[in-house]
Amino acid sequence: MTEQQRTTGGELKVLTSNSMRGVMVPIAEQFEKTSGYRLAVSYDPAKVMLRRIAAGESADVAILGKPAIDTLTIEGKIDGNSRRTLARCGVGVAVRAGAPKPDISSIDALKRSLLAAKSIAYTTEGASGMYFSGLIERLGIADDIKAKARTTPGGLTGEFVATGEVELAVQQVPELLAVPGVELVGPLPQQVQNISTNAAGIFTNTHHRDAAQALLDFLMTSESKRIFRSKGLEPA
Repeated sequence: MTEQQRTTGGELKVLTSNSMRGVMVPIAEQFEKTSGYRLAVSYDPAKVMLRRIAAGESADVAILGKPAIDTLTIEGKIDGNSRRTLARCGVGVAVRAGAPKPDISSIDALKRSLLAAKSIAYTTEGASGMYFSGLIERLGIADDIKAKARTTPGGLTGEFVATGEVELAVQQVPELLAVPGVELVGPLPQQVQNISTNAAGIFTNTHHRDAAQALLDFLMTSESKRIFRSKGLEPA
C-alpha cells in the first residue's frame, strides 16, 4: 500500500457470506486502524451472492465458501493468484439463552431432539440450510421437520430463537455465535457433520488492488486467526 493510500484511505467493498458476520466486525476494527481504509461489508448466502455478482455487482474482495470462490475464479471475476483459504466451520444447533439444551451427541439423539422440538429454524439458500434439508431426508424425518419449520432464504436463524419465535436454530456455528441471546448446544455429531471452507480473493476489476491485498494479508495474520477461533471458525 502506498503512503498516499495510508494517508487518504477510502472505502474497500467486501462481499461475504453470513458465516463471517461475527468475524468481520473485529477484523474491520483492526484493519481500519492500520490501513486507513473503511470496510463496507455486505452479507448474503453464497448462492445469493453468486446471483448478485452474475447480475453485474462487483466489489474489491470476496470472502465466500471455497466452491463459490472457485466458480468466480473460473469466470474470471476473481484473480486466481490472490485466492487464500481462510478457515473452516461446521453446522451446529442453538437454543435461546437459558433454555434447556437438547441431546445431540449422537445421530439417534439428534433425531429424537429434532422430532421433540416444537419448532426449528434453518435457511433455504445458505450452505447449512441446504445441507440440513438433505440430512433430514436421510434421517427419514423430513416431513415432520418441515411441518414445524421456520425457514428463511438467508440471514441468521438464531435471531428467531433469541426472540422466542422458534425453539431450535440450525446453522453454521459462527452464524449461531453471532447472535446475542442464544447459546450453542453444540455441533452436529461427527458422522453427519458438514464442514465448509471459507476462502477469499480479489476481484479482477478492483480499483484498490493494494488495499485489497493488504486485507487478504491481514486475514492470514495470527491476530485474525485468534479472532476466527473466538467466533467458531478453525483457521486453515
